Amino acid sequence: MSIRSRIEQRAFSGDADETVISVMVAADHLDQQLASVISAHGLTPDQYNVLRILRGVHPDGHPRHEIARRMIHRAPDVTRMLDRLVNRKLITRVRDPGDARLSVARITPAGLALLRRIDPEVEEAQRKATAMLSPAERKELARLCDRLVT
Repeated sequence: MSIRSRIEQRAFSGDADETVISVMVAADHLDQQLASVISAHGLTPDQYNVLRILRGVHPDGHPRHEIARRMIHRAPDVTRMLDRLVNRKLITRVRDPGDARLSVARITPAGLALLRRIDPEVEEAQRKATAMLSPAERKELARLCDRLVT
C-alpha cells in the first residue's frame, strides 16, 4: 500500500509536500514498530533512547542538557524522565564536582542488563521493518535522511 493511499491523499501540493509527508508517515510507522518492543519491557521510547545515550558514554555520563540535545525526539521534561529512570534504578544522578548546578546521569548495571535483554528484540524489529530494502537502499535512505537534517 502506498503512503498516498494509506492517508487517502488524492494529490500533494508538490514534491516537497509529498517528500515530507512520506518521511513523517514512514517515521511514525517505524516508531510504532519499535515502541511495541520497547513498551513490553516497561519503557517508553524516550526512556529507551536515554538509556542508549548513556550506554554510549558508559562508564561516563552526561548532564541533562547533553542528554536532551542527543535525543531523537525533543522531550519537554527530561528531568522528570531521568527521575523516573533513577526510581527504577536504571540510572544514577550525581552532582558534578566541577559545577554543583549540574547533575550527571550514568547508566547502572541494571540499566545495562535491561538493554542487553531488549537489544536482540529491537534488532529483529529493525530487520523486519527494513527487510524490503536492500543493504544498498538502507545505506542510501540513511544518507538521504542525513541530508535532510544537516
